[in-house]
Amino acid sequence: MKSLHDFLFGLYPYIALSVFFIGSLIRFDREQYSWKSDSSQILRKSQLRLGSMLFHLGVLVVFFGHLIGFLMPEPIVLALMSERAHELLAMVGGGVAGVFSIIGLSILIYRRVSDPRILSNSRTADMVVLVIIWLQLALGLLTVVYSSSHVPGYDFGALIAYVQGIVIFRADNAALILSVPWVYKAHIFLGLTVFLIFPFTRLVHIWSGFAAIFYLSRPYQLMRTHRKLASNRRIS
Repeated sequence: MKSLHDFLFGLYPYIALSVFFIGSLIRFDREQYSWKSDSSQILRKSQLRLGSMLFHLGVLVVFFGHLIGFLMPEPIVLALMSERAHELLAMVGGGVAGVFSIIGLSILIYRRVSDPRILSNSRTADMVVLVIIWLQLALGLLTVVYSSSHVPGYDFGALIAYVQGIVIFRADNAALILSVPWVYKAHIFLGLTVFLIFPFTRLVHIWSGFAAIFYLSRPYQLMRTHRKLASNRRIS
């Protein structure tokens, strides 16, 4: 069992992250026409706006909350708040955002499976991604319940150290979470799996969302209407 644990939480993170970065780069280079969100809005607008708004708002808070909360250096965190306040912020903020996300995603899943036209235009990968993300959100909410109950083996500091250990290539990093409850391990494993399948699904459009910031510094595009073009031809 320890060998499996060491593989899943010691080696698997680097496999998943390598596929995430390299696979995304290869797909952008070779299959740019498939680099899209495949929106189903044209088939049915009903429920899309509410579900999409709740899901995207919640999941953005969850993502950046994890990114900042787990990777921010400890001295900076302790300068801003106590360790207990950090833990409470993670539970309350993550819990509220997680509820928003899972409600929105549930609406989107129901919309997709209840409409024959949308369902017939959905690929297997679409449904797999939706189910995995839904389960990941459910596990995340379950970790909030476990954390608030302070179950035996729960260690907020060990979880932070583990995530940071992946980034800094800490030796025997998997040992840090050897005794934490199963729900945290399942949440970590499924989260890494999302990174693993990312380049092969519609999730790649997320990169485009981050890249949109470069539009702020892009030169203005000059657009000329047909009326103006016709007027210029008459003058010439």
